Amino acid sequence: MSRFATLDREKPMSAILKVIGVGGGGCNAIESMIKRGLTGVEYVAINTDAQVLNSSSASHKIQCGGNVTRGLGAGADPNVGRKSIEEDREKISDVLSGSDMVFVTAGMGGGTGTGGAPVVASIAKSIGALVVGIVTKPFRWEGKKRMLNAE
Repeated sequence: MSRFATLDREKPMSAILKVIGVGGGGCNAIESMIKRGLTGVEYVAINTDAQVLNSSSASHKIQCGGNVTRGLGAGADPNVGRKSIEEDREKISDVLSGSDMVFVTAGMGGGTGTGGAPVVASIAKSIGALVVGIVTKPFRWEGKKRMLNAE
């Protein structure tokens, strides 16, 4: 008897990877990935702004914070972004269910990405996925408010 385990070659071994774009910046990032033809992952767009979300090519779209924002966005307020994502925690959990690895991408400085990305990462972690965050910081010309929000 061997001391080493053997692999069952009949079963495919592939991880379930999902890339989640949170807010305007995150949704722009995944849109760029989709247009470049990056395959092997599922793309999920999460935003409070229903109009922006409708233009996404992502296979899954989640409009969050309908009661908080009425589909109009978080207005660069991270607290509104956080509350909006929390409002739809179950929807997000359902879409992320079964994921082995989740990449969360967002632009810092606005409302939905800044306030919501940590909540999405927490949800992904709670389902047992390995979580990687990829964020961008605002340019100086975007203003002091966005720079402070990003911190």
